[in-house]
Amino acid sequence: MSESRSITAALSVLIILQLVMLGALYAQVPPHPPATIPLFAIAPFLAVALATAAAALIVGPVAGRTGRALSLLAALMALLSFGPQKYLDPQFPLIWPAVLAAQVAVIAVFVGVLLRQGQRSA
Repeated sequence: MSESRSITAALSVLIILQLVMLGALYAQVPPHPPATIPLFAIAPFLAVALATAAAALIVGPVAGRTGRALSLLAALMALLSFGPQKYLDPQFPLIWPAVLAAQVAVIAVFVGVLLRQGQRSA
């Protein structure tokens, strides 16, 4: 599988996981994310994270600086919802499949983008 397709697949994983979490939030189906955190409300943040990942897919996840930047930004934003801090979350026993899947996807995006960048630099 090409790096571009791997990154596309990983971004798709992040989009689906965030859509499910947004749906759970709206439906108040446990386990759902909190409506707000100290910095901002979660729903608007998830909307931005989803839009960023979608933009990366549309532009092309490794198509120039814009695609790579959007891909990395989408992965970073996903870590707010699914990052290592979730291991300490009381709901972790309920959400671990999503957390681990998202973390694997984030790693795939970073590795794919950085490998592609390294090949272009060489």
